[in-house]
Amino acid sequence: MSRLSQIVWDDTVLPFQLDRSDIRGRVARLDGVLEKVLSQHDYPAAVEALVAEAALLTALIGQTIKLRWKLSLQIRGDGPIRIIATDYYAPASEGAAARIRGWASFDPERVVPDGHAFSQIGKGYFAILIDQGAGSVPYQGITPIAGGSLSACAETYFAQSEQLPSRFALAFGRSQLPGQDEHWRGGGVMLQHMPKASPLVARDDATGEGGLLSAADILDGEEGDNWNRANLLLDTVEELELIGPTVQPTDLLIRLFHEEGPRVFDAQAVQFGCTCSADKVRESLSIYSAKDIAHMTTDEGIVTADCQFCGAHYEFDPTTLGFEAQERPDDEA
Repeated sequence: MSRLSQIVWDDTVLPFQLDRSDIRGRVARLDGVLEKVLSQHDYPAAVEALVAEAALLTALIGQTIKLRWKLSLQIRGDGPIRIIATDYYAPASEGAAARIRGWASFDPERVVPDGHAFSQIGKGYFAILIDQGAGSVPYQGITPIAGGSLSACAETYFAQSEQLPSRFALAFGRSQLPGQDEHWRGGGVMLQHMPKASPLVARDDATGEGGLLSAADILDGEEGDNWNRANLLLDTVEELELIGPTVQPTDLLIRLFHEEGPRVFDAQAVQFGCTCSADKVRESLSIYSAKDIAHMTTDEGIVTADCQFCGAHYEFDPTTLGFEAQERPDDEA
């Protein structure tokens, strides 16, 4: 694979469909996006791994939805890794890139840096939130933490909340190509059975962990056979094929699914992007009184705020904040 081909496929999500199996999917390759998301913070290795996995899931899931604004993925637990949060912003215009950002909260004294990452989340929930912007009601779907990975949680979420059999195969880590610095790379494949015409009737004998639905509870007959066959083919994928850069996504699909009739569509570019701004910080503080703002004011006489996603630092004159704020000077940001 040439360096030019690598650049073409880095930070992209490629939609595809398996015509024989009635299955749709996505192939994601994250290079600069993943590096940018993780370079904003000094995370322990276990936290880095979960943020990388969540970012890949977000890229794959966000591209499957007719999204007008934002999809968020949130994982919250009672373990030392408390929160993993990622956002996917739909392209602002035709041909523009989608944007991804991510962040984690953890207890540095309890995290085992090189320990099993997923087990350090503990008990909690996996949620997907969809906000289509002004004039719409945000949607939120929640399932308990289940399985041994965030990918397994996402599969359970789609089976339980959307009744859509889904499968994720992901790989990520630091890599170094000749003549280049070491940096993060990640890649993955998502499979999803096309929605059934008739919704599934709830059942009491679900086979997933904790009595939750799994793909086996949703599909049977020919549909089940097609799904199982596609999954067996995906089981043969290797980590280096997922991450690249030596295998193009189109070649990977042919290698895995050539008998299933793979058909690809236009790839979607993705990039790191954050929506924080001084005005949004002001808006979030507008509910506080001057007395509340005084409690937030530092010894230097300013109010500070830092973006959890991108690390941007903001400083404000406290008299210009809150619902009792004075008007800002024209030259104040």
